[in-house]
Amino acid sequence: MLTSYYIIPRTLDEALDALAAHTPLGPTRLIAGGTDVLVEIDQGAPPPRALIDISRLPGLDHISLEEDVVHIGALVTHNQAVASPIINDHAWPLLRACWEVGSPQIRNRGTIAGNLATASPANDTIPALWALDARVTLASARGRRTLPFPDFFLGVRKTALAPDEMIVDISFPRPPATARGTFIKVGLRRAQAISLVNIAALLDFGGEVVREARLAFGSVAPTIVRATAAEEALVGHPLTPERIDLAAELIQEAIHPIDDIRATAAYRRHLAGVITRRALEQLAAGKERKGWIGDPVKLWGDTDGHYPPASEPVQLPAHSDVTLRLNGNVVTLPDASHLTLLDALRERGFLTGVKEGCGEGECGACTVWLDGISVLACITPAGRAHGADVVTVEGLAHDARLHPVQEAFAHDGAVQCGYCTPGFIMSSASLLAERPHPSPEEAMQAITGNICRCTGYTQIIEAIVEAGSK
Repeated sequence: MLTSYYIIPRTLDEALDALAAHTPLGPTRLIAGGTDVLVEIDQGAPPPRALIDISRLPGLDHISLEEDVVHIGALVTHNQAVASPIINDHAWPLLRACWEVGSPQIRNRGTIAGNLATASPANDTIPALWALDARVTLASARGRRTLPFPDFFLGVRKTALAPDEMIVDISFPRPPATARGTFIKVGLRRAQAISLVNIAALLDFGGEVVREARLAFGSVAPTIVRATAAEEALVGHPLTPERIDLAAELIQEAIHPIDDIRATAAYRRHLAGVITRRALEQLAAGKERKGWIGDPVKLWGDTDGHYPPASEPVQLPAHSDVTLRLNGNVVTLPDASHLTLLDALRERGFLTGVKEGCGEGECGACTVWLDGISVLACITPAGRAHGADVVTVEGLAHDARLHPVQEAFAHDGAVQCGYCTPGFIMSSASLLAERPHPSPEEAMQAITGNICRCTGYTQIIEAIVEAGSK
């Protein structure tokens, strides 16, 4: 069971009032993307008494530049940040960090504010924002307060958030035009990987001389680390190879990595030096954006990547019905509000094309469209679909004619056991709605969140490109 009460407020004030009312009665959690909350519950964390779904609050999913300060709303997803001209122009390390998070489906649900609230030292966006000198604004029914990052992050998965507070804004001063930055992450695979070590660097230059330096490291200590000795060694000097080597050596004074299942402390120390050199060499050469794809695939289909607001406030006790528009028809899924969307679709809607492969957002077999945007049903609460529009693989065919992607998969033999195929088809069909004639590179981007263990990917990519050529 996910929760005893699933609450969908319509406004920020309603959300804060719900927090104030339910927090004294028992464990209460906010949910925006749910990419962390649902995994924690699935892995044995006690279900909260109430889940307050803020993902459809209006006005909190926008990025703005006001009086030389960049503001990021609490519901801005990682993909929205990747698509933002403001982030592209003024916060390249953050854009790159957001692109490194998970897969397109996860970036369509996971929010930057959720990354901060989880407060894992391995989270990718925190070092980038730390290097940008970010602040976080918290709100409750009692009022608002704004904290700098060093005061907000208190330890591993510990923050200054009070039980009745939520993040409502993330802000940082616009870097000067003479500043450049970058973000580098090392993981165990190219996509869907937790950072072994990451670095966000922001340097301000006066000609060739570094005037100010900020180096923030993730996954090397209980919280994000600023390597102040290395920063001081860079200031007042050009970025020569000797100065870069000195900075890479000095970071050892700041970091305190651990041994865990993903890497040893010694390996993390080695990686920290390696990525420091790479980051500074990129900045010295002015090549921090080399190889960037420019307009990455988001799997937004034909939408703008923003979810429509809730039309009315809703409170669903456990075992309530969930009513939604499913594959074009208004449907009620009985006794479903305490389930994940994956379980509700299979067990209440009898739509077995939605598969469970991992149950924690890793494999993509449960990909569906939520209000036109590709998401993972295994880490989306069924309550989130109440009043929303959901499409599964069963809804792609029309008038007894398969979707072009389905036809191409069959024609090109892009399937063996078939278990992962519905997820691949949903991602691919979303890509075609977003980009009717995708290149092979765009097809590869689209399926980074989908895993196949028997077919291989060559024929799948060929089928996607073929579907777009018709």
